[in-house]
Amino acid sequence: MSVTYTQSLDVCKRHAARLAWAMSEFRGKFPLSAAVIAGLNNTELAVLDQFSTRFARLQDAMGAKLFPAVLELTKEQGNYQAFLDKLNRLEKIGAIESADQWLILREMRNEFAHDYPDDPAIQAAILNKAYPLANELLAILHKIELFASDYSGTSDK
Repeated sequence: MSVTYTQSLDVCKRHAARLAWAMSEFRGKFPLSAAVIAGLNNTELAVLDQFSTRFARLQDAMGAKLFPAVLELTKEQGNYQAFLDKLNRLEKIGAIESADQWLILREMRNEFAHDYPDDPAIQAAILNKAYPLANELLAILHKIELFASDYSGTSDK
């Protein structure tokens, strides 16, 4: 089994666990409103920070490390320099459902890069959009782990 794949997967699983925890802390509180955001205490704000940070880190780690490691693990032929080429290949071999869906997750990660500390309405809108996408991100990680288990010798199925 590729050490790069294993290490990448371990990093992604740590981010995923922390993202899932942050999501569980706010389960049932979505959709958020500007008033709810404005009334959050420091602990609740820290949990939302954890949510946005772990979403971004998981999305980054999967795209930058895990996806290339899976292509290497499967010994896919070709030179996939462009990220979109890697996504399309992963979709074609069944490792991910949709390259387009991944691009939506990447856009969401980019939205977290912009900070709107004085606008709870924008914060609420971004978080409301991100919460269901976080479930999709976690599902993609699970799917790619199951897919790669056929090549890595693990029995995660």
